This record gives sequence, C-alpha cells and structure tokens, in this order.
Amino acid sequence: MIIAQAARWTSALLALVALNACSAEDARPPAGSIGASLTVLETSAPQTSQAHGFVIETLAEGLDHPWSVAFLPDGALLISERAGTLRRLSPAGLSAPLAGVPEVVAENQGGLLDIALHPDFAEQPFVYLSYATACAEGGATTAFGRGRLTDNGLVDFTELFAADACARGGRHHAGRLLFDRDGFLYLSVGDRGQDPRAQDTSDHAGTLLRFHADGSVPADNPFAGDDSARHEIWSYGHRNPQGLALHPDTGAVWEQEHGPKGGDEINLIRPGINYGWPLITYGREYNGDYIGPAEQDGLEQPLKHWTPSIAPSGMAFYQGDAFPEWRGDIFVGALAGTHLARVRFDGTEEVSEEKLLADTGYRIRDVRTGPDGRLYLLTDAPDGKLLRLSPP
Repeated sequence: MIIAQAARWTSALLALVALNACSAEDARPPAGSIGASLTVLETSAPQTSQAHGFVIETLAEGLDHPWSVAFLPDGALLISERAGTLRRLSPAGLSAPLAGVPEVVAENQGGLLDIALHPDFAEQPFVYLSYATACAEGGATTAFGRGRLTDNGLVDFTELFAADACARGGRHHAGRLLFDRDGFLYLSVGDRGQDPRAQDTSDHAGTLLRFHADGSVPADNPFAGDDSARHEIWSYGHRNPQGLALHPDTGAVWEQEHGPKGGDEINLIRPGINYGWPLITYGREYNGDYIGPAEQDGLEQPLKHWTPSIAPSGMAFYQGDAFPEWRGDIFVGALAGTHLARVRFDGTEEVSEEKLLADTGYRIRDVRTGPDGRLYLLTDAPDGKLLRLSPP
C-alpha cells in the first residue's frame, strides 16, 4: 500500500492542529508517522459553499470508517476508526495506530466508537473510549474504559464497564460518551436490534447510562435503589442513540437517536424518564408495517422528529465565534440523509431547520465545535475524511 505524505503543511492547517498562528513552511512528517493510505492534505484550495457562506477544508482522508474526533489541549486531535485503531493528528502528520487500545469486535455497527477526555485532563490525562467487546456467551456488547495518554498511545487501559446488552449481529451498539458540567459520564446503549429490550429496566439495552468518572454508579441515579432495575440507567426507551450534547446555556443533556423507517428523534433527557421506544414512534418498520402510535400517556415526546429518516449520528451545539449567526444552533450529521442538519430552537421549540452539504454525498458520522470556533466533521466511509467548516 502506498504511504501518502503531505508535501507541504500550510499555515491554515497548522492553525487547526496547533491552534496558534504559524507561518507556512515546507516540512514533511517524520518517516513512518503517516499510516498506509492516510493523507494529510493542504488546505490552500478548499471548496466554497457560496449559498451558506463557509469553506470546506479537507484536513485528512483515507480514514477507515472514522467514528469520533476529540481535541487535545496541545492542539492535536484524536480520531477513532471503527475497525479498532486510534490515531493522533498533529503538525507532524497522522500517526500510525496508537498503542494500548482495547481489542474490539468490529462487526457491522460495532467496533471502536467514541472518544472523551477526562474533564480535568491536565491533571488526569485519561482518554475514555467506548467500543464493542465480546460476550462470554457469544455475540458482543457495548463497553467503555480509560487509559492515560502518552506520546506512544494509551497506558494502563482499564475497562470500567461492559453493558448487559449482549446480542449477535452487531446492530445498534450506540456508544456515544459525554461528560456533563458536574463531571458525570454518560454512555448510550442501543436496543441491539431487539425492540422490547428498551422497555426492560433490568436490561441495559436501549438506555442512557450515568457514571462517575471512575465507572462507579452515582447514588442519585433514578434506579440506584431499585433491585429490580439496573442502577446505571439514567433514562430508557431509546432505540439507537448516537448523539449526545450539552445545552450551552442550561447544561442539560440532549440526545438524538435513529428511528426505523422515519421517527428519528431529538430528546431533552431527564432522569428516570421513558422515551417510549418501541411503544410509541413516528416511524414504521422497514417493510412499512405499523409499529405503534406516535403518542401515549406517560411516555416522553421528542422535541423534534424526522420522517422520512435521515439516520442521525453525531450532534453538537455550536458555541464558537467563527459563525456568530450559528451560535446556539444544533448541528446533526445525517448518514442516510448525507447532509449536515442545522436546527434552531427557541428553548425547546423548534424554530427552523437548514440542510448543509447536501450536494456532497457525505455520510456524516461525527460533529464537533473545535477550540478555534470552527465546525469539524467526520465522514463515514472506507476512505473517510476529517473536514472543517470555516468562514470564507
């Protein structure tokens, strides 16, 4: 396989990964620092979206179904690839796979999934990873763990939790991680393609779970005192929740999840609440069969739903300064819909929606606001890309 290297690092790319002003210079990454078929690209000729007022910069390509991106304090980025590799992007280039990553079950939607950094990363340099892991009885489940980041990778990686959500076929792992403002860690677990499990609180499938940073269970979790339920559960009745984000004003957890044929949702998460799947849904079975009503007493309604489905994945509230007109809006990546949805809310009431990048054909897996105020995207493909949206 050809090892592709950048011929030139421009000042724009250095501004991305180092987050400071650098002059352009001719430099090649050290030998072996860029893995096979991975390319760090110049950003001197970005695509321009005249209609929406931004430019699209391709910062890296050749990624194998990238799933998540995280920003390190030194300006580098971490990128997970579903097959089980974690890479660092810095001014030196895209690294070879980092050491210390747990073994994963890379089947269908399973594999290496999300990345989160400890809230006090400067003092506790833990990188948290979610992933599919093998079950003793066969199949796989969703787990998360953490290791300390060094120059060569993760050391002392420890699995902190594996969900009781085993299934075969690799469907609906979810796996999104999120720290809230109080330092609690959330993990989403899909229904594993077995709908009724999402209504069973003695099962982790179809739930959002809440932990302390060390993987222990908070005493104020809504089912912590219920011996018939899983104490980690924060909310339930979810199908395949692949997006989590904190509201920039309230600090509340917002979630989005895949419906079946229609019925994708954005939800405001509250503890102990049943979000209804599969008892209520705005979607249908893939063959068109009826599943259930859209509403039912005692079951939470979504703030927004998409029918037909867009297959939503990563989600972020935009909080940067590069696009003041976007501040506070939600950005959702669409896999089947192959676009980036920009949704504006007034409180919890939807005001407007705009489709961006609809002409690119990109399956957008992850969406993040960068420390530089730009918007960063990962595209889901065997030749996946890291993109940045910047002002013209």
